[in-house]
Amino acid sequence: MKRSRQAVKRVAGAAAVATGLLATSVGAAVAAPTTAAAQATASCAYPYVCLFKNGVRIGQFQDVTPGYQSLPSRPTGTNSAPITVTNTRHDDVAYIRYSTGSTSCIPPLQSSAFTGTLTGIRISSSSTC
Repeated sequence: MKRSRQAVKRVAGAAAVATGLLATSVGAAVAAPTTAAAQATASCAYPYVCLFKNGVRIGQFQDVTPGYQSLPSRPTGTNSAPITVTNTRHDDVAYIRYSTGSTSCIPPLQSSAFTGTLTGIRISSSSTC
């Protein structure tokens, strides 16, 4: 039976969301989620990628760009106060650049906590990292 490309993409997206929810559930069993992380997820609306520190939104980005958008504030996350990045986009990944030049990728509909100094963000129309 043939499936359309869009149907396959929807099934893959649903599987990615389910995997993310499972990973979140497993992580919650190891360490209780912080109030700041819960607030971060709740206050970032689609189609944004938001940055939070201590539960306060410090940035929000929406545009797909070919290069990195600078983070003029250069937020720094620590073990006790990481920078939480929430990607509410359904089909786009977000790349985070550190002051060291290394990068991390956040899949669609996922959140990640970062330590270190962040210098840029790039939203890509790719659905996978």
